[in-house]
Amino acid sequence: MSRFRRWQLVAGACALLAVLLAAGAAAFLLTRPGDISNPGVEFHAQTQTPTPTPSPSPAPHKRAGDPADDFVWPVYGYTEGRTRYLAGPSLRPPYARLWSVHARSLLEFPPAIGGRTLYLLDNDGIVWAIGKRHGAVHWKRRVGVLAASTPAYGGGRLYVTVLSRAPGRPGRVLAMRASDGKILWSRSLPSRTESPPLLDSGRIYFGSEDGTVYALRAGDGGVRWTFKADGSVKGGLALSDGKLYFGDYAGKMYAIRRADGSLVWRTGTSGAAFGLSSGQFYSTPAVAFGRVYIGNTDHYVYSFGADHGKLAWRRGTGGYVYSSPAVADVPGGRPAVYLGSYDGRFYALDAKSGRTLWTYHDGGTISGGTTIVGDIVYFSNNRLKTTTGLGARTGRRVFKFNHGAFNPVVSDGERIYLTGSSSLYALRPKASPTRR
Repeated sequence: MSRFRRWQLVAGACALLAVLLAAGAAAFLLTRPGDISNPGVEFHAQTQTPTPTPSPSPAPHKRAGDPADDFVWPVYGYTEGRTRYLAGPSLRPPYARLWSVHARSLLEFPPAIGGRTLYLLDNDGIVWAIGKRHGAVHWKRRVGVLAASTPAYGGGRLYVTVLSRAPGRPGRVLAMRASDGKILWSRSLPSRTESPPLLDSGRIYFGSEDGTVYALRAGDGGVRWTFKADGSVKGGLALSDGKLYFGDYAGKMYAIRRADGSLVWRTGTSGAAFGLSSGQFYSTPAVAFGRVYIGNTDHYVYSFGADHGKLAWRRGTGGYVYSSPAVADVPGGRPAVYLGSYDGRFYALDAKSGRTLWTYHDGGTISGGTTIVGDIVYFSNNRLKTTTGLGARTGRRVFKFNHGAFNPVVSDGERIYLTGSSSLYALRPKASPTRR
């Protein structure tokens, strides 16, 4: 065979391969999964009325007439369902800065609030106890060398999860006395964990990177049960109606029984790689209105029926959705899901249908969680290092702060505590502007 003939055959084969690849790519694009809505999946549009949680034993030396001294924001996401919504307070900008504390370490997660004290865990594995009124540091204690979560607070104790307890060593979980940081018990783990612990009825619940979900006795750290997921469990667990909800890095969503860890339902996703694989769930889910809401690295936001795990809707964004959603029916609004995406947009979605209510283009990347205080929804931008507040009903910007990174704010109903990339700020309204 002549050299010219061989060249013709090779060229023809390459052309045929190019055609096949183009056809395959076109087929992938035409069959790529898109937005889905199943309106028949159960939905309970009851009004949410989460109220401030009183401290079980207010400090005897508290200032009279300051209800914020009794307030508890006990876990990441505020409620057991991780709805991230504090209803009621009319805290609106402009704000005055009261104080700031520089942690000299990355702050990925906000503090818990226990009465008069904020409890913060930085990425270097140091727990901080900070007075709310003046920002005084009451105590600090190192509990590891790498950490990324919010402590759980209750009964005068803190419960902390740690990614690495020492150089080259995996994580641990421990209980500390909130008054002075004394370690009351500690359990070493065979894997790292950055799952913010959930405290309920004398037990703590969290996941880990080897896929193990733990239920431990809060009193002594004893294991009540474990559950093995198909992938790493990075986010926190949400609790509602006796069931714990979480996603994993295998792209699976789970509901298990709080009592014994037995499986209620498990469902997969297929929104990544043109529907050929699952994305990963880093987001901590929120449970409300009979639904579970969660973001995924496949660029979608998902809503599942809480009872049986049926997909209610799936809404696409233009980037990863690491963000943990807030879910609320703010006064004058409708039940909605709020969260950001790596596409630099912040979304308000109808909680029942997934329909877009409004979007706000911020640029950069939005990877952390969301918080609603009153009728303002807050988020931080990791690339721009800012924190923004929007009217929850309108999406109109009402607040901008030139510090922020991941998770934005918590509140005791009188003040806002804003988490910057390495500093914590206390803000108080200067006045009472008109309703947004």
